[in-house]
Amino acid sequence: MTIITCISLESNIMPHKFAIYPSLLDKTVFVTGGASGIGAEIVSAFSQQGAKVGFLDLDEGASQALCEKLGDRVQFELCDLREIDVLKSAMGKLVDRLGAVDVLVNNAARDDRHDWKDVTAEYWDERMSTNLRHQFFAIQNVADGMIAKGGGSIINIGSNSWWEAGGGFPAYATAKSAVHGLTRTMARDLGQHRIRVNTVVPGWIMTERQKALWVTREAIENHYNRQCLPDLIDPIFVARMVLFLASDDASMCTANNYMVEAGSI
Repeated sequence: MTIITCISLESNIMPHKFAIYPSLLDKTVFVTGGASGIGAEIVSAFSQQGAKVGFLDLDEGASQALCEKLGDRVQFELCDLREIDVLKSAMGKLVDRLGAVDVLVNNAARDDRHDWKDVTAEYWDERMSTNLRHQFFAIQNVADGMIAKGGGSIINIGSNSWWEAGGGFPAYATAKSAVHGLTRTMARDLGQHRIRVNTVVPGWIMTERQKALWVTREAIENHYNRQCLPDLIDPIFVARMVLFLASDDASMCTANNYMVEAGSI
């Protein structure tokens, strides 16, 4: 599929004056899948708040480029999140350099399209590993440090694909629906330690990957018909919701879904 060039894919972000959160200054933030797309916007947004940011990604070139752009307070570790031992090791290295985690953003995922008739048991398991399993083990890895600090914020990135009953990727949609169950149960288990756990639910976000792979005239027109607001969604708006949930402003927010989908459900 190719992009239809006459369609405007830019959201109108220029008039917005975004908040500064003093409570995020010098906080240690970990982001999974932080080298590109929504993840890179989240890393950048925390960096602009004065946080110390560590992120994990498999794309070395994009990771290095982002660190060079943002400066020394942003660091990364190469990591295949499907390998849990590798995930734990990479997070440990970042803790050694940046300190115990205050904020975890479980962002990494891939919404690859697939036909339900072609799904094998092996592919299903790989999709769960790519889109769900690492979120739990990342939480498990940072929880003790947050408990020792007296609290923290964990933000899992979900998807409105299953809310909309979207087709074309059943394994992905199933994994993303399970993120909400993970959020709810971990919010209960960790709440006594003042660790908040929430889900941010993006709609169709106009990342470069989405534009390159799936944006067509028909898809955009259909999407506008389902969406309440008249603008496409830039990744920055997902990042802004994540910042709020990480900040002290959201101290009483936990176990819930926070939609960034322009009213498209």
